[in-house]
Amino acid sequence: MRRNPSTRNQTRRISAVLCAIVAAFLARPATATDLAILRNGFSIRHEHRLVMGNTTRLFLSADDSSFIDEPTEEITGYEKDLLAPATADLSASSAVPSPAVNSVSGRSMPLPALNEVVNNASANYHLDPDLVNSVIHAESGFNVHAVSPKGARGLMQLMPSTASQLGVADAFDAQANVEGGSRYLRELLERYHFDLVKALAAYNAGPERVEQYQGVPPFRETRAYVARIVHEYNTKKTAQEREAKLKQAAAKSPGEKASKQSRGAHPTSKTLASTVVVSASR
Repeated sequence: MRRNPSTRNQTRRISAVLCAIVAAFLARPATATDLAILRNGFSIRHEHRLVMGNTTRLFLSADDSSFIDEPTEEITGYEKDLLAPATADLSASSAVPSPAVNSVSGRSMPLPALNEVVNNASANYHLDPDLVNSVIHAESGFNVHAVSPKGARGLMQLMPSTASQLGVADAFDAQANVEGGSRYLRELLERYHFDLVKALAAYNAGPERVEQYQGVPPFRETRAYVARIVHEYNTKKTAQEREAKLKQAAAKSPGEKASKQSRGAHPTSKTLASTVVVSASR
C-alpha cells in the first residue's frame, strides 16, 4: 500500500518527536536511590549518577555535596536499593555506599547507615568526613568484609596487629573499623604535623617506611594510593567550594556586592577540611 506524501511526513515528524523524547530521557542523570554494581561484585549506594565518558560520578547525597568518581567500565549495571526505606531515618541522606553482598556468606547484608558511622567517627577525631570516605573508597571500595592478600580487614583495611592496638575486636564491624581507622589516621596526621601526603603514605605502607625514605616510599602501589585519595578529596572540596560560592553570589544583592568591594575582602583561614593541594611524588 502506497502512502501519500502528507502521511509520510506526519510519520517522520512523530518518529522525530519520539526519538527526541527518548534521547532527552536517556540524557538525564539517573535519580532515586540505586546501587551501582561493580565488576568486583560489590556495590555503591547513591542518590543519582552522571555518566561523563570514561568516568561515572555517583552522588552520595541529594544536594550533590558528596560524590565518588568510578571508572565507567568498572560498573556492570544498576539495581534499585530495596534497603533504602529501612535506613532512610538513620541519616539525613539515605545514599550510603555499601556492599550489596556479604563476601563471606554470599547473602544480602543489611547495614547501618555508613554515612552516619563515618560522620560520627570523623567528629570524634576531628577529621573531614570526605577524607575518611576517600580513604575507605581506596582501601576497600566500601566492602565491609574486604580482606587483602596481606590480611588487612574491613572498610579501612586494618591489619590484625593494628586493630588490636586500636582496641578493635571485630574488624568486620563497620562502626568499630571506621572508628579505629579514623583514630589511626588522626594519629598519623599528628605524627607528621598534618602533612596529609605523609600520613596517607604511612597508612598504606607503614610509618617505618615513610621515615626510612623521609617521605612517600618509592612503591608504585603507595604512590598510586596517595595520588588517588588526594585527587578524589581535592575534587570533592573544589566542587563544594564552587557550589558554595555560587550560592553565596546568588544570595547577595547588588548593593551588598558594591559595599563589600568598597571595603575590600577579608582573608579567610583554611582548615584541614579545605582543599589539600599536594603532590604525591615528594
